[in-house]
Amino acid sequence: MVRFTALLIAAPAFDFFAWTATAPRSTFPELTDREREILALVAEGRSNEQIANRLTLSLKTIRNHVSNIFNKLQVPDRAAAIAKAREAGLGVQPLEASDPPT
Repeated sequence: MVRFTALLIAAPAFDFFAWTATAPRSTFPELTDREREILALVAEGRSNEQIANRLTLSLKTIRNHVSNIFNKLQVPDRAAAIAKAREAGLGVQPLEASDPPT
């Protein structure tokens, strides 16, 4: 019974962190692991502020990562980065109703 209860408690925590998994390194090998993680979140429709809160990083750090991603992927803006990421299979997980894009 104790193990079952522990699983019930641990499962939501696991689900919370599971979506932040990065894409394989073969997807956009020019990006760092952190940049791939952020690109996946951008492709899900999350704002820089939401990403900063979720990853417990400063907004400025997220802006820097996003800028580096644009440069490395040779895209002019967020929409083009999202399109490229989704073509590679990133950002296909639907957003939670409680965390809509801004």
